[in-house]
Amino acid sequence: MELNNKLIGHNKLFNQLVELYDKNILPNKILLSGKKGIGKFTLASHFLNYIFSQKEDFIYDLKNFTINKDNKSFQFFKKNIHPNIFLIKKNKDKKYIEISQIREMLKFQNRSSFNNKLKFVIIDDVSYLNLSSSNALLKSIEEPNNNAFYILTHNSNSYLLDTIKSRCIEFKMLLNISNNKLIVQDYFN
Repeated sequence: MELNNKLIGHNKLFNQLVELYDKNILPNKILLSGKKGIGKFTLASHFLNYIFSQKEDFIYDLKNFTINKDNKSFQFFKKNIHPNIFLIKKNKDKKYIEISQIREMLKFQNRSSFNNKLKFVIIDDVSYLNLSSSNALLKSIEEPNNNAFYILTHNSNSYLLDTIKSRCIEFKMLLNISNNKLIVQDYFN
């Protein structure tokens, strides 16, 4: 999994999430919505690195909004083996996120967490949920485990069930033209 270690254009929202987390009032169901490709998953990755790197070597650089590539949690997340983060993405050979992926997430959610830390489920682009997987997800987010948090990303040009949207705190993400240019430049460098 390729992750951008520099956050561009979403510093204000990132700081808002950090403040909610630090004050222990982070919503347990977050929906990051915006146009495709603006960095919703990148923001979620940076936020989780901020949380999990705090007591590790190479902590998150809040001043420069940068993940240190040598950080252990970052390495685990990149390999999709972090013990307290469960990532769901549509498989490349499939049309939808399958119910089996949601069932695996439920097993993860019900296991005890590593080092008594919070557990996070990231679903990258919930518009890929089919009806069965949407219903299974709904059931789990209506009655989440106390230590389980959900971060859902959503392409705002795609359909999302109102029942999922209504159960989440939505953060709408936008980029101005100068930040769009920075992201494109960073991509080609």
